[in-house]
Amino acid sequence: MNRPDLQGYGMTSLRSRERLVAQLQQMGIRHSGVLEAIKTVPRHLFMDEALSSRAYENSALPIGLGQTISQPYIVARMSEVVVADNPDKVLEIGTGCGYQTAILATLCREVLTIERIRSLYERARSNLRQVGVRNAYQRFGDGYEGWERYAPFDAIVVTAAPSTIPQTLLQQLTEGGRLVLPVGGTEEQQLLAITRRGDEFEEQWLEAVKFVPMLGGTAV
Repeated sequence: MNRPDLQGYGMTSLRSRERLVAQLQQMGIRHSGVLEAIKTVPRHLFMDEALSSRAYENSALPIGLGQTISQPYIVARMSEVVVADNPDKVLEIGTGCGYQTAILATLCREVLTIERIRSLYERARSNLRQVGVRNAYQRFGDGYEGWERYAPFDAIVVTAAPSTIPQTLLQQLTEGGRLVLPVGGTEEQQLLAITRRGDEFEEQWLEAVKFVPMLGGTAV
């Protein structure tokens, strides 16, 4: 398991993370590796300093450009589903500030991640370097295209909500691979896990969620 370098982050931050982990356990998160990752990865380093005092609240927070750092419960829930079958190679669509990337990087051998907004791509690269993540590989591009060069993937996680399931991402799953994503419009979304069985795809609806919309193309 990969661990970020946490030297100098302080006991106050550690106690806050421990309280957050206890709250996530009460909410039903059971995977010990996911809980340890939430405890280990310093969420406050992935957001603006003005909001860092709220980093260990169980809430989504803005990171600029109309984007958010997801609620810790949702990060943990999606990660728990993604790593249930111990995937080696995971594709993340929507790097954002890099927090979900860092969580997955502590749990998987290799994480590939795509971000469509150039400034977030650059920010995430700096954040991941700062916390010592060395097994995450970034790409600036359109998440709807996936990353064909490195497909197939054991798991794919999408951190924004498309209105329909992207077929390109389904085709980039390995046999038995799992796609975890929110699907829906601005008023109603559901978190969905889809497992590939040959040319068939088994769907499992998990819970209601609220994510920013998934957009195509790229932006500065």
